[in-house]
Amino acid sequence: MSAKTLIKNGMIIDGTGNQRFTADILVEDKKIVKIGTVADEGDAEVIDATGLVVAPGFIDTHSHSDLRILIEPEVAPKVRQGITTEVLGQDGISMAPLPVEYISPWRKNLAGLDGDSDEINWEFKNTEGYLKMIEEVKPGLNECYLVPHGNIRMEAIGLENRLPNDEELQKMRDITRREMEAGAVGLSTGLIYMPCAYSESKEIIEMCKVVAEYDGIFVIHQRSEADTILDSMEEVIKIGRESGVKIHYSHFKVCGKKNWDKIDKVIELLEKAKKEGIRVSFDQYPYVAGSTMLGVILPPWVHDGGTDKVIERLADHELRKKMVYDIEHGIPGWDNFVEFAGLDQIFVTSVKTKKNEDAIGLSLIQLGELRGKDPYEATFDLLLEEENAVGMVDFYGTEEHVQLFMKRPEMNACTDGLLGGKPHPRVFGAFPRILGKYVREDNTFSLEEAIYKMTKKPATTFNIVNRGELREGYFADITIFNPETVIDKGTFTEPAQYPEGIEYVMINGSLTVSGGKHTGNRSGVVLRKKGTDVI
Repeated sequence: MSAKTLIKNGMIIDGTGNQRFTADILVEDKKIVKIGTVADEGDAEVIDATGLVVAPGFIDTHSHSDLRILIEPEVAPKVRQGITTEVLGQDGISMAPLPVEYISPWRKNLAGLDGDSDEINWEFKNTEGYLKMIEEVKPGLNECYLVPHGNIRMEAIGLENRLPNDEELQKMRDITRREMEAGAVGLSTGLIYMPCAYSESKEIIEMCKVVAEYDGIFVIHQRSEADTILDSMEEVIKIGRESGVKIHYSHFKVCGKKNWDKIDKVIELLEKAKKEGIRVSFDQYPYVAGSTMLGVILPPWVHDGGTDKVIERLADHELRKKMVYDIEHGIPGWDNFVEFAGLDQIFVTSVKTKKNEDAIGLSLIQLGELRGKDPYEATFDLLLEEENAVGMVDFYGTEEHVQLFMKRPEMNACTDGLLGGKPHPRVFGAFPRILGKYVREDNTFSLEEAIYKMTKKPATTFNIVNRGELREGYFADITIFNPETVIDKGTFTEPAQYPEGIEYVMINGSLTVSGGKHTGNRSGVVLRKKGTDVI
């Protein structure tokens, strides 16, 4: 491809929220060199964008491509929906740091979220080693990394269900600093996932104090998105208050019909935090169903000691009875997915072995019918046979609530897409769905505001500089789409469908999607924290 690209006659929506205007864009040597009227240049490749919107490349602030980027580095489901940058290391459980002695149990713990593979060398040890591996495979899009709380905890104290002593807490601070120095953009946790769930606020506050020194961000799957969400939010706000860190709630929502009356108070807490001067934001995917590892339906005590212990307990029929009792009766403070979604609204999306591929796409009720067993027993058998490496989709909310949170000023878009098996359709279509359904069809907000929430807003939130906006001198991460046709195509039964209307995607000045097709180009880079900026 020519070193120059000229985008002609496009409807420019620059990411700032300002009104659209018609102009040309000249790209040269990875950057935008001119926006305005540009005469044809004989050595430039020309894209006629008449009738199309030219926007900054979309930024996915909650991604689970952590392992996939090393195996299939083009990550086509993301790029073909217009995403040019994604943030890895979510939910407190990811690739690095990973001490060699913990590789085996950690791979099992990670498998339900990010999958597993024998194709890579798992001895990368830390964030520096992991990010170098990404660079070596030449990623298809730009990658940022959050250092995960669970990985830090594992290196410092192992996988046991206990609190750290003073020496171990200092070690957790030291590991956090080491990984921030290696380029991590912040810290993540997932307080429903092990071993993160074993922690108390003090431990998190101490790590966040380190992150705050770098003006990094704390990204949290909070302890509850259901019955105790108000207490959970108060805990997160306390972490922000006492550490000074920027708070970013992952996949913000309220789960379960009986909890919908808490939504007004949830919003009051967001406003309260801002009045205190605590920096608060959140991301959201545009669907009424979520997706995670099926093992989260098990009571917390089942996970004590890691995945190997989960497998042992699932093989014990007496303990299975206790699991069913706790699921049916609840445990205070525990987000009980079966309670707020129901066995009929939790669906298997991925498995590790061919033996159980017939379970993919089935609800837990249907799984029981297929196996001729009680649905709990069939589910426990599946988790046991797959060593807990099972993905799921769960239905939890309403369109009204999706739109309510979508319009909030704290919101930016994300996919939160698990890439294995029969995934949640958000893997392929979250961003086009916002543009097609919520902007064009439902008029939830303007196209300018939607683009802002996909580009400049997340770039500012994560301190990503020189991206997220169409501006002279910025890197040429550009998405060009048809505003009349853009839409997601995936469904919950057939999710792996690319969207319509995403015509061109440029990453660092290189066309990665042209005419709606992937070009095979991989021109992404690893973005690292340097000082307070991510570059």
